[in-house]
Amino acid sequence: MPPDLLSDFEARGLVHQCTDAAALRSWLATPGRRVYAGFDPTADSLHVGHLVALVLLRRVAAAGHEPVALVGGATGMIGDPSGRSEERNLLSPAQLAANVAGVERQIRRILESAGQAVHVVNNGDWMQGVGYLAFLRDVGKHVPLSQMLGKDSVKSRLERDSGLSYTEFSYMLLQAWDFVHLSDALDCRLQIGGSDQWGNITAGIELGRRLRSRELYGITCPLLVTSDGTKMGKTAAGAVWLDPKRTSPYRFYQYWINLEDEDAGRCLRRLTETTPAEWDALETSRRESPAARETQKRLAEELTRLVHGDDGLTAARQATAIFFGAEIGGLDDDQLAEIFADVPSCEFPRSSLDGEGLPLIDALVKTQLAATNTKARQTIAQGGAYVNNRRIGDVAHRLSGADLAGGSTLVLRSGKKSYAVVRFTPPN
Repeated sequence: MPPDLLSDFEARGLVHQCTDAAALRSWLATPGRRVYAGFDPTADSLHVGHLVALVLLRRVAAAGHEPVALVGGATGMIGDPSGRSEERNLLSPAQLAANVAGVERQIRRILESAGQAVHVVNNGDWMQGVGYLAFLRDVGKHVPLSQMLGKDSVKSRLERDSGLSYTEFSYMLLQAWDFVHLSDALDCRLQIGGSDQWGNITAGIELGRRLRSRELYGITCPLLVTSDGTKMGKTAAGAVWLDPKRTSPYRFYQYWINLEDEDAGRCLRRLTETTPAEWDALETSRRESPAARETQKRLAEELTRLVHGDDGLTAARQATAIFFGAEIGGLDDDQLAEIFADVPSCEFPRSSLDGEGLPLIDALVKTQLAATNTKARQTIAQGGAYVNNRRIGDVAHRLSGADLAGGSTLVLRSGKKSYAVVRFTPPN
């Protein structure tokens, strides 16, 4: 018998609501059950908020069942109103197709790395060609209006000035039909999702009962939020994406490293495959040595490896070490810009590196790492000046092309933590 999946979810704090827990446990006692979660392609990449559903599906596989990931090629044309204060912008067919392809690649990479078969389906495949009148007759007739109006996701929008369009109102019907269709095609009888999906999930359960006299089940998990109630994955620079082109492995790694202790402990349980014994050991470490941030480090390592692989984790660790003083080498301009995005920068003409080169003193002053030439000389003489994290003790040192860390960039440091980026630009 596979591990008790529902108990595993509960132990990790992954259950917010559940339909008929006793019947669900009985159904899950048979190996090979199919369980689905849906992902609407509102962008060409998933973000941190989607990690909970992805991890839930990995736990499904670990318990001996088969995960089903639905990419909303049809529902993505409308946009889910759940958890939204205003209507989404409708996507063009070309953008939607690109988003579907990008999201599907990410889902496959993350779920297939668990070593289990995964079903990736697109509701555009079974909704394509379905006529409006036929859908109203075959599906809409069996969903009472009172049921739809009673859902929190609908009521909250109707109470706002912006209201709710008929297009978004219809989203619930489409997701409900997805559930029934998957129960027909794959004998998939459990849907999982975030707590904002409860109305959509229960609509599908009710539709299955009315249309097929079939018992379907639902589990929702808490949304990924910080201890102050803010949705996770939001930073000053924007969302934290799973696509390395949108959010680099370094930025992704640093997001988890910088979480508060309470948030890190909760995320470790919900988003990683660590065990209760490991949680306890890390909890002890947090109490005894909070500055070590062992929980954050473990969380960042586990999730960066999951999303970006071993190579991504290695790159993130290297970038982190560089920011804390490791000598810089083997990086290009874009990588340096990512690591040092928040430090001051300045530009010199590329020609300043020619001939005798650019005096280090001049560079320290222009980057404001030293207030005057005299201060710059003192910093160098006292061993506090660094080029690409390599100490320079010669007051007469001049920068040349050999000092570039990237194609046109070098990094200066004064003391332990004061950095500046210097870019050398070619003539116009």
